[in-house]
Amino acid sequence: MTQQLHSRYPAISDLAEKAKKRIPHFAWEYLDSGTGIEDGIKRNREAFSNVTFTPKFMQGRFEPDTSTTLFGTQYALPFGVAPVGLTGLMWPEAEKILARAAGQYRIPYSLSTVATEAPEAIGPLADGMGWFQLYPPHQESLRQDLLKRAKDSGFTTLLVTADVPVGSTRERQRRAGVTVPPKITPRMLYHVALRPHWALATLRYGQPACRGLEKYLDSKDMQHMNEFMAKELAGTLDWDYLKAVREEWDGPIVLKGILDPEQAKVAAEMGLDGIVVSNHGARQCDGLAAPLDVLTAIKKAAGDDMSVIYDSGVRTGLDIIRALAMGADFVMMGRPFMYGVAALGEAGGAHAIEILRDDLKNNMIQLGCARIDELSARLR
Repeated sequence: MTQQLHSRYPAISDLAEKAKKRIPHFAWEYLDSGTGIEDGIKRNREAFSNVTFTPKFMQGRFEPDTSTTLFGTQYALPFGVAPVGLTGLMWPEAEKILARAAGQYRIPYSLSTVATEAPEAIGPLADGMGWFQLYPPHQESLRQDLLKRAKDSGFTTLLVTADVPVGSTRERQRRAGVTVPPKITPRMLYHVALRPHWALATLRYGQPACRGLEKYLDSKDMQHMNEFMAKELAGTLDWDYLKAVREEWDGPIVLKGILDPEQAKVAAEMGLDGIVVSNHGARQCDGLAAPLDVLTAIKKAAGDDMSVIYDSGVRTGLDIIRALAMGADFVMMGRPFMYGVAALGEAGGAHAIEILRDDLKNNMIQLGCARIDELSARLR
């Protein structure tokens, strides 16, 4: 079965193509779209294409060492699963599938505050590999309870998202009729009818809901949930807020969404453990720099004591190598894993990891690098 999957879907792009044919149009547009005219998505990809290498052959036979240590934990691979909200819209139980795969392959899995599963359901499945992403709530008591639930569920690392100060326009999603709560229209029913596998799986499991937040609502109605998120989770974050979070969370804290070297420096000075250099997959503002273009400057500003993680636009193992060579200590990505689950269901998480792992190892050998710390010396 594994060999058949690698023959039929040897690249993340193959999983994306399959996913587009397997899930409804509105779910695909939610997953794949950016914002504006989507120059940002193109810019993210072009930045990777511009990074090339000079290989050093004649190294003999070797097996690349892809393990890395981050925040005191050893991971088998230098990449992990970034948080994605409303994952159940793309495929039911997507969070469970990806958490299990992350635990099996020993890479981080990040659960979003607005995921469709609660921390209590996902933490144990990740087997010590769980990270929790926080959209900062206005209410101190709510924040403290969310953090306690995440910690009690086994999540080790906290990602605090900075790069969503307000919802973005995401025109493709609007044109596709993506709304929270979903509006049952003839057009929506037509698109669902065209995707029977998704429809049956969703019917069995139930309509997607932000189950991690249901505890804080009087009603589980999605309209109520949408109003709650718009009121409670937007525009909260500043440096004083982060200081409070630092006092409440006793594990590693990573600030997600930094593109400014000066802000990276401030984050290091206040004792945060890491930052994620990201433009949120070009989903928030279409005019932002490609993270890869500012990665080296941010790494320099952050200093040696802070871990710098890369996110946005990664689609291949070679992309992971490029980000590591440019100064990242680790790489996170969301869409590639969601393409896998949307395309293949239960098998999709593991298969996406294997595609990226195998491409990473192959290209390390192509470049003559037995270790990750040798990659930067191959930059052209």
